[in-house]
Amino acid sequence: MSERLAMLVGGGPAPGINSVIAAATIRARLRGVEVLGIRDGFERLMEGDALCAEPLDIARVSRIHFLGGSVLRTSRANPTADPAAIKAVVSTLQGLGVTMLLTIGGDDTALSAKSIADADGSDIRVAHVPKTIDNDLDLPPDINTFGYETARHVGVGIVHSLMVDAKTTSRWYIVVTMGRKAGHLALGIGKAAGATVTVIPEEFNGDRVTLDEVADIIVGAIIKRRVLGRRDGVVVVAEGVCLAIDPEELASLGLVERDDHGNIRLSELDLGRVLQAEVMRRLSQLEHDTTVVAKNLGYELRSAAPIPIDLEYTRDLGYCGAEFLVQGGSGAMVSMQQGRFVPIPFDELMDPVTGRMKVRLVDINSTRYAIARRYMIRIRRDDFEDARRIEDLAEAYGGDVAAFRVRFEPQVLREPAPLQLR
Repeated sequence: MSERLAMLVGGGPAPGINSVIAAATIRARLRGVEVLGIRDGFERLMEGDALCAEPLDIARVSRIHFLGGSVLRTSRANPTADPAAIKAVVSTLQGLGVTMLLTIGGDDTALSAKSIADADGSDIRVAHVPKTIDNDLDLPPDINTFGYETARHVGVGIVHSLMVDAKTTSRWYIVVTMGRKAGHLALGIGKAAGATVTVIPEEFNGDRVTLDEVADIIVGAIIKRRVLGRRDGVVVVAEGVCLAIDPEELASLGLVERDDHGNIRLSELDLGRVLQAEVMRRLSQLEHDTTVVAKNLGYELRSAAPIPIDLEYTRDLGYCGAEFLVQGGSGAMVSMQQGRFVPIPFDELMDPVTGRMKVRLVDINSTRYAIARRYMIRIRRDDFEDARRIEDLAEAYGGDVAAFRVRFEPQVLREPAPLQLR
């Protein structure tokens, strides 16, 4: 029986998808393997629609690696929600003569890939290429998911422009970035751009917080920045901060929608505008005439043309994914570690508690995060240890020192310990 490789893309777009498709196609075709591109992720396979498959050859994929988006399109269709859907996917692929499946996506797509590999009656070899600008798949700490570096690069450019505008017009921007469960992208953009403050969900240590507490972080930064002689700034907030807020309060933010994997559609909550309104209300009470503007930053990043680091990285991943399957491998996520191919078995990626793929969070105890915090302008522990400084902050707040302490000192309870380098 001749070998046939199918490829599909799941989840949201990320820079470098087309480079993976091209590299895998070229490697497979040079090995004499037929290649099928599956359009629209798992969606049409779940419906038994074999017309979603199109032949791919070297001429078809030549030079697509420079393009953003996905030539095969993508979807968030979730076959793991229904055993019948898994069966339909396997049956449709087998009907197409597919012996190998290479999926490209994040943690939800990886779980779907594992389900296809484990399905009864499935003899399809499966591998997964980790794709997400959120950078939250459970890879070693120094290994990024593809698309992250390009998304950060584009995001830094946008935030830099907003910083120039903020300084020119004496205003503040609240920039909400993608990052459903982890703050890697927000922190990467904020730190590289030198944003005034970056707020990520990990800093709350898994605790529930209120919208009031998040708004106070921003208000505290605005007050402190003013004491330092500046009336402008940019705050970067990871959208996943929403998930640290109490669910009842979260529901009050507006209509909460969920995708096919049960994830809240965070873009529907418009966290930026909610925080903007809360911060403006507090500043008005303090009689501060500060303009605050909300900016959602996400869709501009995920279909950008990949920068060289992602172009090279995705060529390696696509090549290794195809070659791994052709050589008989299966049931693993493709990774490059210290310049070498390392397959990570699906079983090692599973969280036994949730039954889903593990999520990599920002390590708030790391030196990298500690340095990021030290460059931020936000209320800190040492502000309360300097009598002159706290008096200046309290005066800018419009109250006495005791009132300032009551309002802002709770923030320092979650502040990391001072950084010790020797």
